[in-house]
Amino acid sequence: MATAAARQKPSADGARVKVQRFGRFLSGMVMPNIGAFIAWGLITALFIPTGWIPNEELAKLVSPMITYLLPLLIGYTGGTMVHGTRGGVIGAVTTMGVIVGTDIPMFMGAMLVGPLAAWVLKQFDRAIEGKIKSGFEMLVNNFSSGIIGGILAIVSYLVVGPAVQVVSKGLANCVQALVDANLLPLANVLIEPAKVLFLNNAINHGVLSPIALEQASKTGQSILFMLESNPGPGLGILLAYWLVGRGSAKMSAPGAAIIHFFGGIHEIYFPYILMNPRLILAVIAGGVTGTFTFSLFHAGLVAPPSPGSIFAYIAMAPKGGLLSIFTGIITATIVSFLVAALLLKTSKHTEEEDGLEEAAAKVKQMKQAPIAASAAPATPAAAPIVAEGSGGSAVSAAPASNADAAGVVKAAADVNKIVFSCDAGMGSSAMGASILRKKMKDAGVGVTVINTAISEIPSDADIVVTHKSLTDRARSQAPQAEHIGIDNFMKSPAYDELVNRLR
Repeated sequence: MATAAARQKPSADGARVKVQRFGRFLSGMVMPNIGAFIAWGLITALFIPTGWIPNEELAKLVSPMITYLLPLLIGYTGGTMVHGTRGGVIGAVTTMGVIVGTDIPMFMGAMLVGPLAAWVLKQFDRAIEGKIKSGFEMLVNNFSSGIIGGILAIVSYLVVGPAVQVVSKGLANCVQALVDANLLPLANVLIEPAKVLFLNNAINHGVLSPIALEQASKTGQSILFMLESNPGPGLGILLAYWLVGRGSAKMSAPGAAIIHFFGGIHEIYFPYILMNPRLILAVIAGGVTGTFTFSLFHAGLVAPPSPGSIFAYIAMAPKGGLLSIFTGIITATIVSFLVAALLLKTSKHTEEEDGLEEAAAKVKQMKQAPIAASAAPATPAAAPIVAEGSGGSAVSAAPASNADAAGVVKAAADVNKIVFSCDAGMGSSAMGASILRKKMKDAGVGVTVINTAISEIPSDADIVVTHKSLTDRARSQAPQAEHIGIDNFMKSPAYDELVNRLR
């Protein structure tokens, strides 16, 4: 039985990593362009006839931006992810085909043809690599991208654009049918658990935002922007830990609540659920309640609130929509808090305090398993360090000669760059990097500390720090680095261990 379970776990982990990687690819086309989406949202909220300060002249910016600018940015970014600048250029050219070939904003079309066009050009470049006569490289490169891009733009105009338009309208009709039948809140039954598995950006920016933007272009707002980004369910979890929790989780919850609600970094509450999985019921209840309230009061936003901060919600709210938005957030918080408090109160007295140690022990066993399997003699000095922290456990490699399941173990003298990495490279990793950077500076350790998305981990990274559920993805991206998985970016003993090790 144990052997069968051991065989099944890598398969499950592999599937999770693949889903996360695909979701990251989808959201990766949107996340770098969020500033442009926010700019469009602000212009829309302010200057359209029903906006805060209507202005007929400035409102002329709204339609061209959502029709041309935003899809072209997505197509260019998607192409760049596949084949660099050349891929970005041909991705934008091909995206123009789907834009002109339809009469709706082509976000989904751009996410499809941008990377696809870059992939086609990449295959062509590989096929002719080393076969071009000296002096003709620029000529071949320019004309190949121009000819292939022109052909793909025509195909997109005639075939892809109309097909994507049919699919987009079908999805929009399905969403509208759910709204009309008051069933949209049930979407949170799937969304909330997926968020905790770090698929939040993929769901929000890869799936919901393209449909929501199309709705917003027609009606001026969309409820879909709030299905995943509602800060209420997570705030309820953190408030419950603060008021009725125990141990280190209780002490760290107030700070986490501030960062979550005002800073918009939702990943900070995920560890609190992972160490007590029953609390997923609380965020589901809160999410369903919030979406039902939004639907009841016809709430919506004009553009994606990114990050999911209350300040972003206020900025993206349409005129007269703040009260309905606040009502949905408040009800989601209250329901999530009540359910979470009940679950925490009915937990065993030592469950929360011991849960982190038990989780750490499980990680330690998993890390030691490969060593035992290879019959390597384990010694105390070679064992990985598993430390309990506020809100979660942290795992780091001890300064030993053999590498454990975390992979490479770097000697202190060989560490020049530490990279904090998360799904988008903008939220929790930026916070963790800032905290460790200050600790390194105070300790006089001259090591560079940066933060990136997992897909953008630099090749010269010596140590990569991620949430432990993302470590497998990070390891495949940077196998040359030492990898440290933690549970809490805000406060982890792994930081002090790392500083002491490198001092």
